[in-house]
Amino acid sequence: MNQVLNQQTETGTVTLPVMESFYTLQGEGAHTGRAAYFIRLGGCDVGCHWCDVKESWDVNAHPHYPIDEIVRGALHYPGRMAVITGGEPLMHDLTNLTAALRTAGFRTNIETSGVYPVTGSWDWICFSPKKFKQPNPDIYAKADELKVIIYNKSDFAFAESFAALMRPDCRLFLQPEWSRSNEMLPLIVDYVKAHPQWQVSLQTHKYMDIP
Repeated sequence: MNQVLNQQTETGTVTLPVMESFYTLQGEGAHTGRAAYFIRLGGCDVGCHWCDVKESWDVNAHPHYPIDEIVRGALHYPGRMAVITGGEPLMHDLTNLTAALRTAGFRTNIETSGVYPVTGSWDWICFSPKKFKQPNPDIYAKADELKVIIYNKSDFAFAESFAALMRPDCRLFLQPEWSRSNEMLPLIVDYVKAHPQWQVSLQTHKYMDIP
């Protein structure tokens, strides 16, 4: 696996492939309910069969935008938390993007499967490991949040295998895969009651029918 080199224009301006960007509420994990500007970058080679944004996977399918233009879009809204997501955003070198966002007054959050080395300067790293590709080990000491998607009963053991590797202050979340919520959520509730170091994460934006 190799990280994708950021493209540059003829004038040397760094660009990134953006599938979409939008202002909404963070629906999952530790920052649920907070206003956030999402920047969804194109490109992912992890291949989760239940992914709900498979259109993000092809890195070449999305237009490239200069970083200053991406940040200007975020500045149209009053919230100052930027969430970089994908796809798999760490396919790209995010050093310049996070520097520009921080200079503009944003907190920088990322949602990643951790399969690539971490680049950029982050206020919050949400690590969501997947069975389809092994994470890069540097994520364990850097993640502020471990969020494991529960699709089958075996995913509880998968979650615990990563919890043992995280920092002591890393927050731990179990989240039902949306299409299996009816089956998995009761199991998650029972598991968290028996293992209170974990918390439940829900895709609240889907319940509220917002992007």
